[in-house]
Amino acid sequence: MNREETLRIMAVLKASYPSYYRGMSRDDANSIVALWAEMFADEPVSLVAAAVKALIASDDKGYPPHIGAVKAHIRKLTTPQEMTEGEAWGLVSRAVRKLDWLAPEKQFNKLPPDVRSAVGSPHTLVEWGKMDEDTFGSVAASNFQRAYRARRAASREFEALPQDIKNLALGFSGNRALEEGT
Repeated sequence: MNREETLRIMAVLKASYPSYYRGMSRDDANSIVALWAEMFADEPVSLVAAAVKALIASDDKGYPPHIGAVKAHIRKLTTPQEMTEGEAWGLVSRAVRKLDWLAPEKQFNKLPPDVRSAVGSPHTLVEWGKMDEDTFGSVAASNFQRAYRARRAASREFEALPQDIKNLALGFSGNRALEEGT
């Protein structure tokens, strides 16, 4: 989304929330437009407009949507339904039951990347396969679901970043592990 497109989005917000933008200085307005243009530079204007309009339509508080809310709504519109913790655990549980003890990486590699990330390694599947059923179904399940939930939250946060910030973060980290779960 470029500056001109951002101005159109901001005009919709101003029309929807006139009292919020009343009395705003030109410098403040220019700063807001510059920030929105930068934060949504990688997004098509039609997608941003759809997210903004959806948030306006569902607003019951009387405040314009902020950048984070618009980004979150864009993710809802563009991301397929995420697997629940229970569904992810079901995949892991089946992988442990089908485990080839001599080659655990076969089952591990069949798991989706975000599930693999939460499991950690094929060795973890082996260790879980050695547990009694009650411990596996409660302790291992709980630990996995907590790890999966944290990994998905981190992935969502990373996905929300503008591309230039993602590139900067990946450059500093020295690895591409952050991108693998997205």
